Amino acid sequence: MSSLILLASLFAANPAAVAADDAPAPDYAGRVAPLLKKYCAGCHNDDDREGEFSLESYAALRRGTPHGPALLPGDPKGSLVVRVLTGASKPKMPPKDEPRPTAEEIAILEAWIEAGASGPKGQEPDRLALIVPKVPGHSRTRPVLAIDASADGRWLAVARDAEVGLYAPGAPRDGAPGRTLGPSPGKVTALHFTPDGSRLVTASGVAGLGGVAAIWDVATGKLVRSFEGHRDILYDAELSPDGTTLATCGYDRKIELRDASTGALLRTLEGHTGAVYDVAFSPDGRTLVSASGDDTCKVWRVRDGLRLDTLPQPLKAEYACTFSPDGNFIVAGGADNNIRVWRFVSRDGPAINPMEIARFAHEAAIVRLAFTPDGSALVSLAEDRTIKAWRAGDFTETRLWAGQPDVAAALAFAPGGRSFVVGRMDGSIASYDLPLPAPDAGASGSAAVPAATDPAATPAARPMTEHVEHEPNDEPAAANALTLPARVAGAIDGRAGGADSDLFRFHARAGESWVFEVDAARSKSRLDSFLEVLDASGRRVPRALLQAVRDSYFTFRGKDDAETDDFRVFNWEEMRLNEYLYANGEIVKLWLYPRGPDSGFVVYPGQGNRWGYFDTTPLAHALGEPCYIVEPHPPGTKLVPSGLPVFTLDYENDDDARRELGKDSRLTFTAPADGEYLVKLRDVRNLQGPDFQYKLTARPSRPDFAVTLTGADLAVSPGGAKEFKVTARRIDGFDGPIRVDVANLPPGFRASTPLVIEPGQVEALGVLMADAKATPPPPEAARKNTVRATAQIGGRDLTHDVNNLGAIKLAPAAKIKVTIGPAEGGPKPVAATPGPGDLPEFEVEAGRTITLSVRVERLGYEGQVPFGTTGAGRNLPFGVIVDNLGLNGLLVLENQKERTFFVTADRDTPDQLRPFHLTTSAEGGLSSSPVLLRVKGRRTQTAEASGR
Repeated sequence: MSSLILLASLFAANPAAVAADDAPAPDYAGRVAPLLKKYCAGCHNDDDREGEFSLESYAALRRGTPHGPALLPGDPKGSLVVRVLTGASKPKMPPKDEPRPTAEEIAILEAWIEAGASGPKGQEPDRLALIVPKVPGHSRTRPVLAIDASADGRWLAVARDAEVGLYAPGAPRDGAPGRTLGPSPGKVTALHFTPDGSRLVTASGVAGLGGVAAIWDVATGKLVRSFEGHRDILYDAELSPDGTTLATCGYDRKIELRDASTGALLRTLEGHTGAVYDVAFSPDGRTLVSASGDDTCKVWRVRDGLRLDTLPQPLKAEYACTFSPDGNFIVAGGADNNIRVWRFVSRDGPAINPMEIARFAHEAAIVRLAFTPDGSALVSLAEDRTIKAWRAGDFTETRLWAGQPDVAAALAFAPGGRSFVVGRMDGSIASYDLPLPAPDAGASGSAAVPAATDPAATPAARPMTEHVEHEPNDEPAAANALTLPARVAGAIDGRAGGADSDLFRFHARAGESWVFEVDAARSKSRLDSFLEVLDASGRRVPRALLQAVRDSYFTFRGKDDAETDDFRVFNWEEMRLNEYLYANGEIVKLWLYPRGPDSGFVVYPGQGNRWGYFDTTPLAHALGEPCYIVEPHPPGTKLVPSGLPVFTLDYENDDDARRELGKDSRLTFTAPADGEYLVKLRDVRNLQGPDFQYKLTARPSRPDFAVTLTGADLAVSPGGAKEFKVTARRIDGFDGPIRVDVANLPPGFRASTPLVIEPGQVEALGVLMADAKATPPPPEAARKNTVRATAQIGGRDLTHDVNNLGAIKLAPAAKIKVTIGPAEGGPKPVAATPGPGDLPEFEVEAGRTITLSVRVERLGYEGQVPFGTTGAGRNLPFGVIVDNLGLNGLLVLENQKERTFFVTADRDTPDQLRPFHLTTSAEGGLSSSPVLLRVKGRRTQTAEASGR
């Protein structure tokens, strides 16, 4: 329920004020109590005693304030309640911008006090009565705040004001209903049929006074049972799936659980600091989720009311929440315009439910959310007068219904779930068909651009043709013809009276990938090149559409064009590793989360100069500059508007995106269709001259790799280990895994092999180990080791030799020995994986944290043993980190022998088994023997849960 609907709820009208008449004593219950309730009891009640004063009952009114009486019977001008209403005493009430009583209404109050301020006749009520005004019949012009359809298709229930109309299938929904339930005390804000359609649950109430939930018999229209207890209007009332428990919530910030058959209060759930707008049971009925104006959702255990988790990521009030029909996710939306999805893990006890998705959904507050019965789609309603459908799973937008005549505030699915009904604030009702479910296309980035790195798309090798650029070639019609592959020698120095640019015409077949490279600055030319590929007429060729799914901006400070570290951006908590971040034409990719309040994202490649993606050039960015998380789509894709921008990315490049060519340009072009194209070369500053020479090469894209080993010539102590590194240079877009094998080691020496450089990553770390009884290797054996790297490209294995480990030596015995093992209370090794050394194996689930222990055997060294900060945990899978590190990192203090540490796997880490180790700078640099870490990804976890 949004702020707009909240205002509509507060229209729970009070009787029109009547002028004082000749009666000597206005009746308290009929004429005075409604005025106090209308203007005062919202803030001055037994639960919310502003000024330590309540007007909720006659007795409370007569008790007055701690500073004196509120009423002086017979003296209206001296009575505090009159003085603050008229402004004779400060502060004047009601507060500024709140409705104020009319002179006629104050006259009624004065007449009542003048006559002695008598209380209710007979037995005094506990509270001001819930006075429900008479309203016109079930008029189609009155707002529809709630709607529901019975699962058997027999009835559509529509709530207008204090009445609920039941419509039979095919009956006109803008006319009189077939049956009416009510009236209820105040506006009906929620409707829910029981699964069999025989009964209907309603929520209603009067702002500032009380709320009532009710169960109605649909066949007879009679009230079965009502439930009172809240001290303000209700916003929702839901029955548990088995029908035994009723959950209610409202403006008083409380959630009540009641026995549905007796009405007995089972327990009250307290903890929200704002109004609670929505509640929902999990499909098994064991858990409840609530959405509140305090910017959170909370998860509760039904049987005892234990709070299992608070979901704090929303930036503003949350108005709607629900569980997915399979019970695996919690979804919520509200005033910050985002749909958020949390994986539901706190089923049996308190636990953190990790947020999976935060999707910018509407340009105004989201007021309703609901899944189709089969869970294949989600529908959202918002105050921007739009309705949207989303594919469950990845929550990709599949349909937009824009331009609604008014805000759609109520939502119900027809039987079968292929269509839905909405009720609007103008009283109208409409039905819509959902788009048929489409298979999950997977990550949108995978389909964004034709497969530039697919060797099948590469043309057969042809001899390189040599060309010399000649003028004029500034216009498409005058472009120099090239036969690819080609090499061109030229200069930007041929146009009088304007900036020169050189154009070359070439032919390409659909799917062919060509790489255009410039050699200028590297050869001391003054040219700062800029490359573009155009169509035959000279128009830009689109490469991808980038749809923004989350908006942000740079905080703390700006960035230069090289940094990879400390990317501080607003609302980073909702971003995920491997997402694309777009800023002013540059696209980077998120590599490592911030590690504390004084840090930011690290972007790819995680070291050195940062990479641009899609051949975009890294740029400097100012503090406060906008940036966006974007999803790439193929050109021509029909995108559903989300309210965030869509950027068209063309084939162009300034400086090489991987920073291998310095200021020279490199551009990979994949032809979208057979035909002629133009490659255009110019100076980015529009300068020219005879010293602006260049060589332009156009060659087929040939995905490949080269691996280099660093840390050779290791001397390892008996029973010890030392670290080495393998680094990959990825060529022409090759992004797959690379396996590195080490063989032919001297007797008594072992290496953590094979090592795998993960997809998209540039390095892996291994250790060379010496057995406890190892002897110095003979000179001929010390250098015989071999290192080879293998990857699959185009369906075949490609292997390259790597420089080896050099001369391996046996070092003197070390003064420390480091091992990794189980921590007290942490997981035990799953098994010792068969193989050299029988490495122990530990297991972590994606999105979870485990504890392990590092043990230091001191053999004469008593100083500190540091294992690093951000880099602690060597060769961990991408997305897995040693977590909860302080400023000193992972450190074993003097004379200590053990330290517990935490290993956290990102929620998106896939299934894998990988060796990792620890390395310390103590004693000249020593490493532990590796252990194996098995990551169980989401799919494995889901499959195992289904099996259970």
